[in-house]
Amino acid sequence: MLPTVILPGYFESADLYLPLQQALTKIGTKATTVPLRKRDWLPTLGGRSMVPILRQLDRTVNAALIDNSSQQINLIGHSAGGWISRIYLGEIPYTIYGDVTASTVGLWNARAKIATLITLGTPQISCEKLTKKNLDFVNDNYPGAFYPEVSYICVAGKSIYGKKQFGHCLAYSSYQMICGAGNTWGDGITPVTAAHLAGATNITIEGVKHSPNTSGTWYGSLEVRSQWVGYLS
Repeated sequence: MLPTVILPGYFESADLYLPLQQALTKIGTKATTVPLRKRDWLPTLGGRSMVPILRQLDRTVNAALIDNSSQQINLIGHSAGGWISRIYLGEIPYTIYGDVTASTVGLWNARAKIATLITLGTPQISCEKLTKKNLDFVNDNYPGAFYPEVSYICVAGKSIYGKKQFGHCLAYSSYQMICGAGNTWGDGITPVTAAHLAGATNITIEGVKHSPNTSGTWYGSLEVRSQWVGYLS
């Protein structure tokens, strides 16, 4: 099995993904998590450029290729890590914030390095102005499962229905910001309708919550990951 790199969700640190990393390594794929700390996300706050995260992702991917004498890896992106990974695959210079140019690090074009991209609870669209600029860049340039040479697996969780009532308000607000409708199913943060991509292998799993630090079952839990690990190359 090819080596695997895990890209954490927004404002999450790598240590939360250590159990998933260890579990994947035990089944035969040498897994590594991009070594992010919460403070590494600070430059991206307010809907700013994801270049600092892309740089760390690129370093981790290249190290995994060298360490495993491999030409390709599997890439797992949790939450925002999924759409950041879609930027990483692409050949269009990511220069929309003016912080880099195509001749420096604005061009990632990493799709040849990635055999399979698995997104876990990723909001693939956004109606919220702070994240819309990034998501519009992704979807305008790389709609759906854009590269036929990459296997796209998009996993959604269905555990919480958004309502304007106690215990459901966070889900309602989050779903509304992402897809424009709060009264829908999702994982408590990402609605099912926003977690899938046209042309991808789209999976919806009942009872899955969004975050690895939440109580209950999340995408990396044994009973859940068993439903998507078979897609790793």
